Amino acid sequence: MNNRIAPNKKRPDFLFVFLLSLLLFVGIILVFSSSCAMALKNTGDSFFYVKRHIFYVLVGLLAFYFAYHLDLSKLRKRSFFLLLGAFLFSLLVFVPAVGKSMGGAARWINLLGISIQPSEILKLAIIIFLAHLLAKQKEKLSSFFSGLLPLLLIVLFAVFPVLMQPDFGTTLTILFVAFFMFYISGAELSHLAILFLTGGVTAAGLSIMSPYRLRRMLSFLDPWADPLGAGYQIIQSHIAISSGHLFGLGLGNSKQKFLYLPQQYSDFIFAIMCEELGLIGAVIFLALLLFFLIRGFIISSRPSDYYLSILGAGIVFMFAIQAFLNIAVVLGLLPTTGLPLPFISYGGTAIVVNLFGAGIVANISKR
Repeated sequence: MNNRIAPNKKRPDFLFVFLLSLLLFVGIILVFSSSCAMALKNTGDSFFYVKRHIFYVLVGLLAFYFAYHLDLSKLRKRSFFLLLGAFLFSLLVFVPAVGKSMGGAARWINLLGISIQPSEILKLAIIIFLAHLLAKQKEKLSSFFSGLLPLLLIVLFAVFPVLMQPDFGTTLTILFVAFFMFYISGAELSHLAILFLTGGVTAAGLSIMSPYRLRRMLSFLDPWADPLGAGYQIIQSHIAISSGHLFGLGLGNSKQKFLYLPQQYSDFIFAIMCEELGLIGAVIFLALLLFFLIRGFIISSRPSDYYLSILGAGIVFMFAIQAFLNIAVVLGLLPTTGLPLPFISYGGTAIVVNLFGAGIVANISKR
């Protein structure tokens, strides 16, 4: 008789996967509640957007499964080619026959009738490649010219097509994630502070020089100066949030979703959440999101492989900074950036890429 005990199969972190499942469920419910009126107007089917959202979630879960079973050492070896492919793919938005413009921004491409946002793919590819470089050159990072500056120039070059689209929100997300990864890898805080101040001055200059960004900045400072134009969206967002009070109007009872608040099921879905679920519901959601992020950072702190630790932390911080920027915009604390709320907002490429990233973190949790 063979008395050998079968080896235990390594499993992903249960709490991380459970919290992710809750976020996806909340997202499906809120996308349906916030999009039904717009879907009925545009397509005659109030379930149109939620059905598409569920389809993207299912594709994203396949991406999660693939990333969970991925050999991360091979991913690291091919990270440069992944970044190069994502970079070249992002340039397709400028090709007239392929690129698709909306609202003055060229951020999408059409492939076989499917709209894809290449900047979402590029964002994750930069994190994967940067984690490889940081693990390889950790000892040099304390030096500004031979360590930090070359890595920053690589990030700036890679993110340039995103800035030109223009997609300032995604550009900021990538740069914030890069600075975070630099910091936890041992870069000098004084060096990062100088670069941060330089970047802030540059961003302010770009905003002033670009009429598109300048309008957003002025509407942020005083939305009531143009209540039916540039300030309309943020005003309607404030109305939605203030209407929710403590307990909300009830799930499905939003008034702002009836064609008052633009992007009500994507970028401004948090405003609809506040209107329908109130302050208590919003706080419960934020607690759920916070626990998910904390669990992700705990997972990232455990691996003995430095590359995996930096990679996981970078991905989780990507979720965190996107959520922060989205909610800050909805609350009127920042100018409009066009970033979705991770795992909640309606979207195709974003939710698939985010679930792929979450699959990598789950993969790391096995170790």
